[in-house]
Amino acid sequence: MKHTEIRLLFADPEQYIGKTVTVCGWVRTGAEVKPMTFIQVNDGSTTTQNLQLTVPQDAFTDAEYAARIKPVLTLGCSLRATGTVVASERNIIELETTDVELLGACPADYPLQKKKTSAEFLRTIPHLRTRTNLMKTCMSIRSTLAYAVHDYFHKNGYAYIHTPIITASDCEGAGEMFRVTTQPWNAQAKSEEEYFANDYFGCRAGLTVSCQLEGEMAALGGMGKIYTFGPTFRAEKSGTVRHVAEFWHVEPEVCFVDLDGIIEIAEDFIKSIIRYTLEHCPTEMAFCDRFVEKGLLDKLNHVVNTKFARVTYTEAVEILQNCGKTFEFPVSWGADLQSEHERYLTDEHFGCPVFVTDYPKEIKAFYMRLNDDGKTVAAADLLVPGIGELIGGSQREERYDVLVNRIKELGMKPEDYDWYLNLRKYGGVTHSGYGLGFERMIMYLTGIANIRDVIPFPRTVDNLEY
Repeated sequence: MKHTEIRLLFADPEQYIGKTVTVCGWVRTGAEVKPMTFIQVNDGSTTTQNLQLTVPQDAFTDAEYAARIKPVLTLGCSLRATGTVVASERNIIELETTDVELLGACPADYPLQKKKTSAEFLRTIPHLRTRTNLMKTCMSIRSTLAYAVHDYFHKNGYAYIHTPIITASDCEGAGEMFRVTTQPWNAQAKSEEEYFANDYFGCRAGLTVSCQLEGEMAALGGMGKIYTFGPTFRAEKSGTVRHVAEFWHVEPEVCFVDLDGIIEIAEDFIKSIIRYTLEHCPTEMAFCDRFVEKGLLDKLNHVVNTKFARVTYTEAVEILQNCGKTFEFPVSWGADLQSEHERYLTDEHFGCPVFVTDYPKEIKAFYMRLNDDGKTVAAADLLVPGIGELIGGSQREERYDVLVNRIKELGMKPEDYDWYLNLRKYGGVTHSGYGLGFERMIMYLTGIANIRDVIPFPRTVDNLEY
């Protein structure tokens, strides 16, 4: 089926005007206004830009028109059309159509009719929702942003590492892993150890919550600086607009870099991928600015041209306690910052993205480097307006004895992390890294408020239909 993609026609209209081409696509609108029939089609190669087909009705007999043209006026059907490309004052170009062929009919129960459709409804039809302008725009931005991630790390000398999805280690220590098993549902065992001994791997296995530990292995194993970019899984039963059970994670690990260094890298990374997306998705970003979040482009341009703020956790607590605002969750040193606290810091106090550093050790993971005060760790979370936490990073604990004590302190078994400890034992070095939630980055870039609307097939509690 040889045809010309619609994006090529709009990219260089002068090249095609006067030429005969064949296009394929799905019908977005169809109207009969004698003596002409107008059909707008989209083949997926553009986002919101449709190609208008003009069909002179008197070019067909009544029987031919009924057989060939009438069937392709149905919203959602697919067609092949051949004609001459002509200039159009309103649409840049149009296709003066001489032949139309129905490829796939679309019955009257097609769920995407010419009416406003809610995001909630679209989530029930993820197989069709990318035909809408918003979702198509979002997926186009998602694709470009993914490329921008790889482009940034490639240009800066990072190696792309593929880490396992099935793992025995719970990186975060939160116990929110999905279990992987081949055991029958009614398997009998006298103990947990016996149960897993008879399983496929001979031990407890789960879907990864982070690629960090394996990423550290690659970086400390002699590669110096690496990144991972892949799916991760959290079995937390959260119903918020910021959480899904399966999401994509960007995680670099860099040797010979401390906390200040990884903060600088993270800021440069964020600004770089925003610039890339603004440059390569102008139409899509303009759509989001107009229909999703007014002022989005101004916000993003401000971000890439502004130095991010930086504050310690202790200073952040003091700001929140002295701001005169009443929060639903009380602010106290030692408690994790809640969404409302993050929003105040970013939206009202600083008015820009802010790195919060040096959190209490009790609310952070075991692998973060213990500060000299013995109470805090060298951690840094990047908070951004409207989203909250976008990046979580830290300087990793490189001191063997300190790391062993920390593992024991949290009730974990050092022997389960022998290989991880060996990375410190055999030529360990200062190193740092961070994790970026890819979907949250898309939310920030597009203004879309719900994480379920920036991933093609969201996985949430009680939702595995598609």
